[in-house]
Amino acid sequence: MSLKRLIKSFTYAFKGLVKTWREEQNLQIHTVMAIITILIGFLFGLSSIEWLFLILCITLVVIMEVVNSAVERVTDILKPRIHGYVKEIKDIMAAAVLLASISAVIVGLIIFGPKFYALLVALA
Repeated sequence: MSLKRLIKSFTYAFKGLVKTWREEQNLQIHTVMAIITILIGFLFGLSSIEWLFLILCITLVVIMEVVNSAVERVTDILKPRIHGYVKEIKDIMAAAVLLASISAVIVGLIIFGPKFYALLVALA
């Protein structure tokens, strides 16, 4: 593979990510929440393991949102008149994003819960 082709493929991927971010409100919300979470992580001085889980969760949610957007576009081509499963496919993909988001919140609570509790106790 040539360097020119490699750069071109990364350019296409970046364009796809930017397009998805511009057009998908949920991805924008996830991005804002990820930035806030990362900033709070720096404030609390997370351990390497905590960062690992945090970054994995953020990445999982973003990946699921991008995949969901791609599947929605494919199913929009089909339209419900072609097959009744189109709505179900969209609902299933939305459920996948929801599950990834819920698991990220749970991991966040496990990581940040004790830190916020200790902060509240120290302030009291």
